[in-house]
Amino acid sequence: MYLPYFVTYIAAGLIIALAVFFWALRNGQFRDQQRARFLPLEADPEARGAAVRKSRFARLEIAALFFLVAAGLAASAAVVVFALINANRW
Repeated sequence: MYLPYFVTYIAAGLIIALAVFFWALRNGQFRDQQRARFLPLEADPEARGAAVRKSRFARLEIAALFFLVAAGLAASAAVVVFALINANRW
């Protein structure tokens, strides 16, 4: 009886994940894979000692990501609570 709710929830998550994946692909997030594997080994003296000031866009991006995480967790909780409330009716 709860199958339509869970299928809708999973489909929405899949659509959002695909949209984010194609956005990252279009913006070049997966380019230059040969260099990416050596990034953890490089020493970055500027980032170690000096405090890096974040731009306004970076702060907005971080706030948007936290909002999306909170919305996703809230949606997950709402589906579980709805399923538990309606479980006693049948």
